[in-house]
Amino acid sequence: MILVTGATGFLGAELIHQLTEQGLKVRGLKREHSVLPALIKDNSLVEWVVADINDLSALDDAFEGISQVYHCAALVSFNPKDKTKLLKINIEGTSNVVNLCAEYNARLLHVSSVAALGNPKKGASLITEKDFWEYDSKSHSYAISKYEGEMEVWRGIAEGLDAVIVNPSVIIGPGAGFEGSGAIFKLVKQGLSFYTRGATGIVDVADVAKSMILLMNSKESGERYTISAENYHYQQFFGEIAKGFGVKAPAKEARPWMLGIAWRAAKLASMFTGKPAALTSDAARSSLNESLYSNEKIKHTTGIAFKPLKQSIEEVCERLKNN
Repeated sequence: MILVTGATGFLGAELIHQLTEQGLKVRGLKREHSVLPALIKDNSLVEWVVADINDLSALDDAFEGISQVYHCAALVSFNPKDKTKLLKINIEGTSNVVNLCAEYNARLLHVSSVAALGNPKKGASLITEKDFWEYDSKSHSYAISKYEGEMEVWRGIAEGLDAVIVNPSVIIGPGAGFEGSGAIFKLVKQGLSFYTRGATGIVDVADVAKSMILLMNSKESGERYTISAENYHYQQFFGEIAKGFGVKAPAKEARPWMLGIAWRAAKLASMFTGKPAALTSDAARSSLNESLYSNEKIKHTTGIAFKPLKQSIEEVCERLKNN
């Protein structure tokens, strides 16, 4: 049987949808108060188990009869206040999953992140799977947690675990709503005026899930794969979102000093409102980075043809227009 952690999340739900479309039975892991996404809410092929990846006893029970594990559960946050939670969920939780996969002899597909990849080799423009992360005191806690979590999987592989790792870039899709990557769509829809000079890889959630299934069913082991459709500068990304919503595209570049003022002002405002800051120092710094990724390895291994980002953005905007 197949186990999916983080089953009620944006990626987990799409993955379960695709697996059950193939007639496969899935055991989905969810926390006690998690809301089931509409995409899989009434799916009779899903067996739901309430367990937390940091609760080893409950997690152990969920592994009974499992032969394949998709580990999608993770906390995504650029808020420095979430450092402790990031480390506990993304590192300790992953360690628990790795240990149980080894105990039950289950094949593992671990969802890491491009945040766990390093910078491109000298003279190269694209970041590949061979570019290994090096500690930097300026690295945000999310990147550290995903890197350390991935190291737990590599530790398991060194001990004989049958596992593969995927490193998705920014994942977009209608199912995100206005949360996560969907927050970018919300900002542009509401009339965002500024863009940053940075760039990153972006990919449709359906392509990430499809790639994961192809890799799980392959003979590949002890490898990692970057999953990214195209590299977009933020100006282009925001511009295409604006076009999809029929609103004015951001036309002013946000300079580093402007972002510095913005995140400090957001932090001050959060002290009065009690709500999380709309912009953090880590998020501001990341928005200035130009990180371009190669997807040659995943295309060569699986033969996948990625959906054009322009099409993905149009589909997301169409679904979110009335939200």
